[in-house]
Amino acid sequence: MSTETKFTNHIGRQISQPASPAIHALADTLLATYGKAAQAILFYGSCLRSGDDRDGLVDLYILVDSYRAAYGRTILAALNKLLPPNVFYLEVPYEDRMVRAKYAVLSLTDFKCGTSTSWFHSYIWGRFAQPVGLLYARNDQVTRQVQTALARAVLTFIARTLPQVPSPFSARDLWRKGLELSYRAELRAERPHKLIRLFEAAPDYYEHITRQALATLSFPVDIQKSDPAYHYSVPIPGKARRISRLDWMVRSWQGKILSVLRLLKGTLTFRGGLDYILWKIERHSGERVEASPRLKRYPLLAACMILWRLYRRGAYR
Repeated sequence: MSTETKFTNHIGRQISQPASPAIHALADTLLATYGKAAQAILFYGSCLRSGDDRDGLVDLYILVDSYRAAYGRTILAALNKLLPPNVFYLEVPYEDRMVRAKYAVLSLTDFKCGTSTSWFHSYIWGRFAQPVGLLYARNDQVTRQVQTALARAVLTFIARTLPQVPSPFSARDLWRKGLELSYRAELRAERPHKLIRLFEAAPDYYEHITRQALATLSFPVDIQKSDPAYHYSVPIPGKARRISRLDWMVRSWQGKILSVLRLLKGTLTFRGGLDYILWKIERHSGERVEASPRLKRYPLLAACMILWRLYRRGAYR
């Protein structure tokens, strides 16, 4: 069995971890909504890390075979194809409470492309290099495609981050830098010093996949066992490091523009989209801004004004 196959199989075991019945209730609702268009449903984000589906909104991705199959011939299909993904709000009654989620719709084709090195920006591979749960797959073939794409996301993340990390480095150093770079490439409210919590939420996962991923590289990697973690040295030419630095600068500017466009699109697709944007920024940065009822009647205009105001106050980067 090849190293890459072992790595993909490890990802397959990781994504098969059980989720709570409340999370599956959300997935069942999505399956009822999208029917035969649904190929897979992925669970990720803060609720996965904490194991608590009562904390905030559950983050889900539903992968569909095509946008037309998901929506028909509508503006939503066009928006999803032009600027994927579309993001929606979902709430489902479960026992004595309401379980809430935001879910994104992405075609399986775009997902496979977005986790590979052919996708320049980190929006997809930066997210799905992190721990993920597979709630549903239409069949074994789709399961295998998702496993392969998630393994590619990790390899893409590491390949794009390595030139920005001085040797020797630990898995913690590598992931901290990569998460900082990928979050900086979007309008994210999280501060860099908080990103290390993502690593600390699943250190065994990151340590293990780092060792396995580096073993698949085509150039030599020096691995040294030191207490309490492994350390790695990878010979990367100075020219490659300079090109990588330029690439991340471009991703940062590109990502800011795409993030604004996605947020504006979210005011059309996300129920209470403007309120969600304000809540998300306040939750992560502590900055609170109120929008008047009159302004809320024009969500696109309100979003533009508030985003600019918060940016000047340093609520996000």
